[in-house]
Amino acid sequence: MRMKETRQPARRRRGRRPTPRAVTPVALVALVAVGALVCLVVAFRPGHRAATGDSAGSPVAGSRGTATPDREASAGSTSPRATRSHSPAASPTATARPSTASARPSASNTSRTTPTTASLSGRIRPGVDHRGVATMYDAGNGDGACSYGPTDDVMTAAMNHTDYETSKACGAYVRVRADGGASITVRITNECPTGCTPGQLDLSAQAFARLANPVAGRIPITWKLLSPGDAGTVALRYKTGSSRYWCALQVIGHRNPLARLELRSGGAWRPLPRTDYNYFLAEDGGGCGGAIRITDIYGERLTVDGITLRPDAVQTTRLQFARH
Repeated sequence: MRMKETRQPARRRRGRRPTPRAVTPVALVALVAVGALVCLVVAFRPGHRAATGDSAGSPVAGSRGTATPDREASAGSTSPRATRSHSPAASPTATARPSTASARPSASNTSRTTPTTASLSGRIRPGVDHRGVATMYDAGNGDGACSYGPTDDVMTAAMNHTDYETSKACGAYVRVRADGGASITVRITNECPTGCTPGQLDLSAQAFARLANPVAGRIPITWKLLSPGDAGTVALRYKTGSSRYWCALQVIGHRNPLARLELRSGGAWRPLPRTDYNYFLAEDGGGCGGAIRITDIYGERLTVDGITLRPDAVQTTRLQFARH
């Protein structure tokens, strides 16, 4: 008996995956080189910025790529940063003015020049101890040779004729110390007659009593020039009879002794001679009523423009010399 042949259904042949070929070392090196070349091309493409360090190395939109304010101030100016204005509306001229309130007087125009010269002091020099004697006198209403007028300030003194030096000592503050250790501060408002010896101070009776018993009458002392902390502000006064043809000017309330006073005349500063009654005199009237410049013994200059020519009127400012 012949058996029937049975056929299995034909199976669909699947495609065989090709066997991966081994990558040769030469091909691997070539691939790495091509990849590096592509990275370099992308990195140096115009407009490309590195992802790291971008904020530090490139200016932010809207900012100025210049030096910081600290560098700008130190490179182009020695002025303190306080004079720089951060307000867009501030005018350039406003930043040139001193920022402190004491540097702005009530007069219309003023300026301050820092010391640039050596000491202009005369016989009374800063830091020098003077030795002499103290006597006392009745100061009355406080007026004296310095022509300041009556005052309620009783802590005053008259300077001996030699150290008075044609009123150069007027307005000076001095610290007086007795041999026993007691000390006081007085302002020079008067001149002691020629009978007073160099170094001698004739104190008001009230000031003398702070140092010793008034019965003593005369005691040995040392004294030294001061630049007090609380000195108020400077004022100016034209003498009675002043006009644009003749004038005399006085400075009141200055912290440090004065070295000179000048008037602006003919486009230049004109120094005025100082009288023994403590006025600066312009006999021909040149500059009277105009700008005024005063200088202390440390060389600091204060300029005032706006003081009107009003005789015997004390006109205040907001200016004062620096403390030393």
